[in-house]
Amino acid sequence: MLSSQFDDIIAATTSQFPKPEAAADTIKAGTQTALKSLEDLSFNDFLSRIANAMVDFTIHLAIAIIVFYVGKFIINKLYRIVDTIFLRRKIDRSLATFVLSLIRIVLYFILIITVIGILGIETSSFLALFASAGVAIGMALSGTLQNFAGGVLILLLKPYKIGDYIEAQGFAGTVKEIQIFSTIINTTDNKQIIIPNGPLSTSSINNYSKEDYRRVDWLVSIAYGDSVDVAKKTILEILNSDDRIVKKYIEDDRALRKLSQLEEEVKDEQEVELHAAETVKPLPWYKRWFTRRKKPVTTTLVQKIEEQNAKLRASLPKADRSPFVALKTLNSSSIDLVVRAWTQSSTYWDVYFEMNERFYNELPKAGLNFPFPQLDVHLNHIPESGQDSTPANKM
Repeated sequence: MLSSQFDDIIAATTSQFPKPEAAADTIKAGTQTALKSLEDLSFNDFLSRIANAMVDFTIHLAIAIIVFYVGKFIINKLYRIVDTIFLRRKIDRSLATFVLSLIRIVLYFILIITVIGILGIETSSFLALFASAGVAIGMALSGTLQNFAGGVLILLLKPYKIGDYIEAQGFAGTVKEIQIFSTIINTTDNKQIIIPNGPLSTSSINNYSKEDYRRVDWLVSIAYGDSVDVAKKTILEILNSDDRIVKKYIEDDRALRKLSQLEEEVKDEQEVELHAAETVKPLPWYKRWFTRRKKPVTTTLVQKIEEQNAKLRASLPKADRSPFVALKTLNSSSIDLVVRAWTQSSTYWDVYFEMNERFYNELPKAGLNFPFPQLDVHLNHIPESGQDSTPANKM
């Protein structure tokens, strides 16, 4: 029963399509009709039809040429506008170059399809061909396209930039170059590592250079019997004597450093201006009068947003980042003190190594001793037969 119903459905469906013999007959009949119509035409009618077709084709060709050059002018104009926007927004040049090339290719493709349509050529076959080619290329380059998409996300979101020290995918190093398909980092021993952008965009990244301040940790051990209060006081004095250590708040330290940097820049500018005034002759009064004055720089929208974000951050409560010393562990042969201090990321390792050296040199001057593993051994005398066992000595 089911097979017969299925056969009926197939027969009803296939009956709607013309049979090969019928299709051939239809083509043959159409060809004969066209030839017969040409035979019935006179020579003058034939020439008039050719002339009309030539005029029609010439008009369409002229329109297509005009559309092509107008579209080319618009594409170049849009290209320059987008390029200017990228320059003002300080978009990464590798991403900007790729996006601009992609925009130009897509716009030219649309323009060519439009021109072909104006000429009267059927464009559906071209679109189908390009669509099938795009699907085939996408399936063949699935991994490469994943890396490309990851590169675009990295360049747009900027989880790291060139010069940052990052740790990702089991590697750690300084970012040397960010490409569309991969990221190149250099390790501390100057080995070059190339990491695909696909896994980087979907995995965790530890960026050590993202923040401008970091905390430095030490573990200082003193011997049993030494004063913990003296050790804490001495270590805090060592830390507070270094100008690179944050004394209380990071915000205050940052503002103080910016102020000193601005003072140095102003001083350098004054020296340059003084030197220029000594070497350059002053302009006459009539030239100074007609000298064009510089227009005041207007605040852009991005600067306003940054100023607003800075005000919001300033309104948040400040976190105390004073140097910290506390007893952490009572080990078998030492008392371990944890020491924490905040400094700029650029001076992290300098502070770490220099403080290690200062702890080693200055703590013994305060009467503190560095312990080392010790073992107490008790020996008992083994008596001979008939003698009592007595403790021999103690070490």
